[in-house]
Amino acid sequence: MKTAIAIGAHPDDIEFYMAGTLLLLKRAGWEIHYLNVANGCCGSQQYNARQLSRIRLAEAKRAARVLGAHFHAPLCNDMEIIYDLKLVRRVAAVIRDVKPAVVLTHPPQDYMEDHTNTCRLAVTAAFAHAMPNFRSLPPRPTADYDLTVYHCIPHSMLDPLRRRVVPEFFVNTTSVQPVKRAALTEHQSQQAWLVATQGVNSFIAKADADARLVGRASKKFKCAEGWWRHLHYGFSAEEVDPLREVLGKNYLVNRRGKAGL
Repeated sequence: MKTAIAIGAHPDDIEFYMAGTLLLLKRAGWEIHYLNVANGCCGSQQYNARQLSRIRLAEAKRAARVLGAHFHAPLCNDMEIIYDLKLVRRVAAVIRDVKPAVVLTHPPQDYMEDHTNTCRLAVTAAFAHAMPNFRSLPPRPTADYDLTVYHCIPHSMLDPLRRRVVPEFFVNTTSVQPVKRAALTEHQSQQAWLVATQGVNSFIAKADADARLVGRASKKFKCAEGWWRHLHYGFSAEEVDPLREVLGKNYLVNRRGKAGL
């Protein structure tokens, strides 16, 4: 059975940006995995860090169950996702345990550094999946196989300088939007935080609106997620695109030109 892993920065990032594609892979018979690099401990003005990390751990575990994904414990605190050797080694251990053919993660540029650094960590850890001379933490055996990294759209389809970006391709998530919404609903601690910090009155409505925004950009799908495929050098022997092979009609290449990050 082939496997895929979504690697997000914080609890609920996977649900906002990646869960629809992950669910479609599961529907196609893949085993799916779920990793938040950070524990979500800074996403509240109500709870202290210890209280919140416990709350968000429970929420993330419930969300992963809704998705039918294998849960992997977070590795650090919010705002401590730093591109350093220790975290690379720890993410590499997860990659080597899972042996994913597909890694879904953040784009190389996004509105906050936790997202950007999660992308860098995921890419480097994936790149080292077949490197026995690079030690993971804890040590895990390597395997030589084709791995493909995909980057989701940045928040609201905007780069850090507020410029609209258009993904390389779209995935039709309309059929799995109810499950994606149900998984996101498990993150109830975030409602007050998003109201206070981003003026989002309903994070569920925001997620639905974002899915429709990407769907409109596709000019075909009602709800969608947008993606770029990482250059294959060092990850696979040849250029491969497993999402396109597996998702078929739910995969739509952007024919209007690629606006990239």
